[in-house]
Parts: sequence; structure tokens; C-alpha cells
Amino acid sequence: MASGGTGDVLTGMLGGLVSQGYDLLTSLQVAVYLHGLAGDVVAREKGEKSLIATDLIEKLPSLLQGTV
Repeated sequence: MASGGTGDVLTGMLGGLVSQGYDLLTSLQVAVYLHGLAGDVVAREKGEKSLIATDLIEKLPSLLQGTV
């Protein structure tokens, strides 16, 4: 999760949630949880060393199915 752009993904998730009207604390909790979960799943699938920010973005829709 220390590769370039992963923090931008987290920031975008947070901004998206806040802009939809969720309060800041809830937005932070949801964004950090989903960001970490996506990272864990991608790391298991591809390995930690090959994880890039785009992988997190691509994983989010499948994580959100049934969650939202």
C-alpha cells in the first residue's frame, strides 16, 4: 500500500463519500476499511510487491456488491 497513487485512491474514496452527504467520520471509517480490504484482497491475488493503485480501483466494485 506504499506504492504511488494508493493514497490518492483513499482520498478519492473519502471525497466521494463526503460529497454524497455522508458525515466525515462515517466517510473516513468506510473509506479506510474498504481501501484496506481491497489492498488485502489484491495482495493475496497478485502479491504485495506487484500491487498498484489501479488494482485497488478495479477491486472496489466486486467488494461493494452486497455491501452497499
